[in-house]
Amino acid sequence: FMAMGMHPTSVKENFREELEIIHQELSTGKYVAVGEMGIDLYWDKSFYEEQKEAFRIQAQWALDFDLPLIIHSRKSFNEIFELMNEIWTPKLRGVFHCFSGSQQQAQKIVKDYKFKLGIGGVLTFKNSKLSDTIKDIDTQFLILETDAPFLTPAPHRGKRNESAYVALVAQKLAEVKNCSVEEIAEITTHNANELFNLERN
Repeated sequence: FMAMGMHPTSVKENFREELEIIHQELSTGKYVAVGEMGIDLYWDKSFYEEQKEAFRIQAQWALDFDLPLIIHSRKSFNEIFELMNEIWTPKLRGVFHCFSGSQQQAQKIVKDYKFKLGIGGVLTFKNSKLSDTIKDIDTQFLILETDAPFLTPAPHRGKRNESAYVALVAQKLAEVKNCSVEEIAEITTHNANELFNLERN
């Protein structure tokens, strides 16, 4: 299944022209989500205002096409929360991709916006605090991710990530939630199917 969106690090002077191409693609009905889109203030802040406008536009498309958002949020949770407070409606749904925020931010995402958290290889990292961050988050708000070829879970960290390693994330999440891997697999698969409407597709 495919998603289509403008990654925030791709937002430049001509972002409106490129967004028009993305809109044409989304209009075909071939895609299950709008994204990966969002705000990235880690690499470059020079197009921050343009990133915000691209965020607003793509969020509106998510509503227009009844598709979820896949939100990239690197060094930008507060900025995204400002945008979400501005545009959010109960019909807007999605996932914070590769969630790496605080417990407070996680709670805000699931309570205020009813969005899901994408959990990937970072959960398995030795010094990661993500286990503590999500331990009290209801599993109905969690989906498993790979971010392949990046963020490879332990014990393969440093090597190229691949989709098969999502099982390692599931095992770690089962430990965090004190339940079986089978239960985690069933719940997170249901969550993904529901969010992306995969059973319809």
